[in-house]
Amino acid sequence: MPNKRPVVVVTRKLPDSVETRMMELFDVRLNLTGQGLSQAELIRSMQEADVLVPTVTDRLDGEVLEAAGPRLRLIANYGTGVDHIDLLKAQEKGILVSNTPDVLTEDTADMTMALILSVPRRLAEGERLMRSGNWDGWSPTFMLGHRIWCKRLGIIGLGRIGSAVARRAKGFGLKVHYHNRHRVHPDIEAELEATWWDSLDQMLARVDIVSIHCPHTPSTYHLLSARQLKLMQPHAYLVNVSRGEVVDEEALTRMLIKGELAGAGLDVFEHEPAVNPKLLALDNVVLLPHLASATLESRAEMGEKVIVNIKAFWDGFPPPDRVLTSQGM
Repeated sequence: MPNKRPVVVVTRKLPDSVETRMMELFDVRLNLTGQGLSQAELIRSMQEADVLVPTVTDRLDGEVLEAAGPRLRLIANYGTGVDHIDLLKAQEKGILVSNTPDVLTEDTADMTMALILSVPRRLAEGERLMRSGNWDGWSPTFMLGHRIWCKRLGIIGLGRIGSAVARRAKGFGLKVHYHNRHRVHPDIEAELEATWWDSLDQMLARVDIVSIHCPHTPSTYHLLSARQLKLMQPHAYLVNVSRGEVVDEEALTRMLIKGELAGAGLDVFEHEPAVNPKLLALDNVVLLPHLASATLESRAEMGEKVIVNIKAFWDGFPPPDRVLTSQGM
């Protein structure tokens, strides 16, 4: 690559420390509005940039990428998930894609455990009651929830985040079960005391809590369909901090209303930022606005990874976090 500084277009407002460091290193076009770019603005940005720094809210589909200018050679995604980027079209256009793995693992696992605790113990419901001013005091049968000690936790996707959740779950006395495309190494299973299920259907029918940690790909869209959800036991809970599209949200909502599932903890939604109004009306659901990775530390570390990927690429080296078209499938 030439020695001149690359033109880098950033699509969303990032932490000040990240933007400042980018300004020191690159020729940066910042977005200071806090609002995402429209499709037309994205296309204009990609026609003037050497590097684009998008986020999960930027839909870089085939149509948008087809309009990219010849200068664009790297999409340095600010985030781990890349389901919003058409990787095959990017490859066809000769555009590399990088992401920011690892930095979100512990924060996302923490949030997962928070939901695993809060839904069975009715924490959000209790907090709303306190704020309403209608609490009449303690009684032996008031707002009884369920303990999680010795319950079975079924993890869908025992990757970095799923494994981090499993380690935390052990500390709370949960029995760890998991479903993966491929069984993990026996040493990992032994460390996590994890039981592998080749069949997702069989695992769903036997666990008390299901926690989703797989990416959204064509093969995982509605992985938990109406049929799969109905395999879960009526006392079971569902937790999702991965991607909303992995779950058939309409089917889940119907089952929660009918009492066919005990509850759910959701940090992501199928049509974000829109949320099914029927979900909003349910007391047995904890809803969060996509907060799993929302810590100051993770946002800064994500920015550092983006910068490292851009710098390596511009210096003529492969981005250390390059995403291949086969990843996450």
